[in-house]
Amino acid sequence: MTNYHAIADRVMGKLLAVRGSGDIHDHLTLDTWEWPQGVALYAMMKVYQSERKPELLQQIAAWYDRRLATGLPKRNINTTAPMLGMTFLYEETKEEKYLAPIQDWAEWVMTGLPRTDEGGFQHITSDDINDQQIWDDTLFMAVLFLYRAGVILHREAYREEAKYQFLLHIKYLHSQKDHLWYHGYCFDGGHHFSGAYWCRGNSWFTAGGADFLEWLEEGSVKRLIRETFTSQCAALKACQDAETGLWHTLLDDPGSYTETSGSAAIAYGLLKGVRLGILPKDAYAACARRAAEGVLRMVREDGQVQGVSYGTPMGRDRDFYRHVPIQPTAYGQGLTFLMLTELMRQG
Repeated sequence: MTNYHAIADRVMGKLLAVRGSGDIHDHLTLDTWEWPQGVALYAMMKVYQSERKPELLQQIAAWYDRRLATGLPKRNINTTAPMLGMTFLYEETKEEKYLAPIQDWAEWVMTGLPRTDEGGFQHITSDDINDQQIWDDTLFMAVLFLYRAGVILHREAYREEAKYQFLLHIKYLHSQKDHLWYHGYCFDGGHHFSGAYWCRGNSWFTAGGADFLEWLEEGSVKRLIRETFTSQCAALKACQDAETGLWHTLLDDPGSYTETSGSAAIAYGLLKGVRLGILPKDAYAACARRAAEGVLRMVREDGQVQGVSYGTPMGRDRDFYRHVPIQPTAYGQGLTFLMLTELMRQG
């Protein structure tokens, strides 16, 4: 039987051991505060919740404490990502030093973050304002945090806004024809850029949607998100690579390379969807396991996850996605052990 705990330790150990520049474009290490690190820290909190190892919680708390001591960066969608893990850290420790940043940042998301037409969260990043653009990344990077902040702070308005953002992104990014997700939509001109079905972009909804569905109370919003999730999962199952179990970076282009980080996040969503009873086990369990096995084959003995595409801005044509460089990243490590949390839970 595969020892998922041992693999998770290797993957995490590799991430913790690598030192970097601290620059915002350092996607490999934990030495800065940006979205790759936010994804990894959220996954680390999930691993802690699974394994309950005190030393891991101490490592996570030490990371946040160092960043709070040196000062948090300018706010945007991508720098919001580490705040999600902080909500779980606060819930676990009840340390008041984490509560004020959560309150302050959540209020900025509600009142200071630029909005598109129809009130969408504009995908402003550290590099670009992306005027009038919504991206599927935003759901994982910022909307999950806002909902969690609403839970912790007892702010119904935050939770309701998070629900609205999911519905708005579904309206404009979920293809009614193919049931996959476009990377982005621009209200200025009303277009989907290249119309690409990007693997990791889709995975932000597969993974984030599974978590959001677990948190939501029953009702019409949850029903619509669940229907969108199940239709996307059916479309993903149909385009899974038969040989590797992974997905291609352009989901509908078998000639594009298979990509590990997006495949890991999709596998996480499928595994969790089966466990929660959202997806029928007889239809999806084997698909999810094939994907997980494919991802684990991309983990080297030293714990480094291979086959990960680099940070990907909005592509103006489909060929852009085919040529995104492949290299190790913090989010590649993080999404792999996010997947491993489900494997460890399910055995």
